[in-house]
Amino acid sequence: MNTITPQHRSTVRTFAQLLSSTRRGARLARLLAAGQLRSWEVSPGVTERAEQIVAELAANAALHGRVNSRDFRLALTLDTATGLLRIAVTDARGESLPSFAPDLEPSLDAESGRGLLLVTALADRWGTEPYPPGGKTVWAELCLQTLGTDTRRERI
Repeated sequence: MNTITPQHRSTVRTFAQLLSSTRRGARLARLLAAGQLRSWEVSPGVTERAEQIVAELAANAALHGRVNSRDFRLALTLDTATGLLRIAVTDARGESLPSFAPDLEPSLDAESGRGLLLVTALADRWGTEPYPPGGKTVWAELCLQTLGTDTRRERI
């Protein structure tokens, strides 16, 4: 007797856009990401988390990763086989790596310094990688499905 094993169709969808290294470019990154995730029919909970992460990473790229006349790049990758959404923001300042020390939280009246706290809280994993010749990519991954008691939140 022959049996047919069902084949799971996996898809990898990608989106990438260059944006000006300005506050306006950072705002546009968030709006574009939200629209793209809705068109891919990503769950509202994941989309909301992703929007916040994109907002923080894009704001950091525009503020700390800015080099005159150089844009930053937003990339989204949705992989249904692995159940992951990857957000990547690339800027031109490879020497300016984000640093996060959980024990060094900003003071209560500080106007900045909480972006990576939010990314850490919202992403399942995040990290950085070099982007030759002189830039860097800060990425974050979100699991598409919540696994109940799975509290994997690691920074690489």
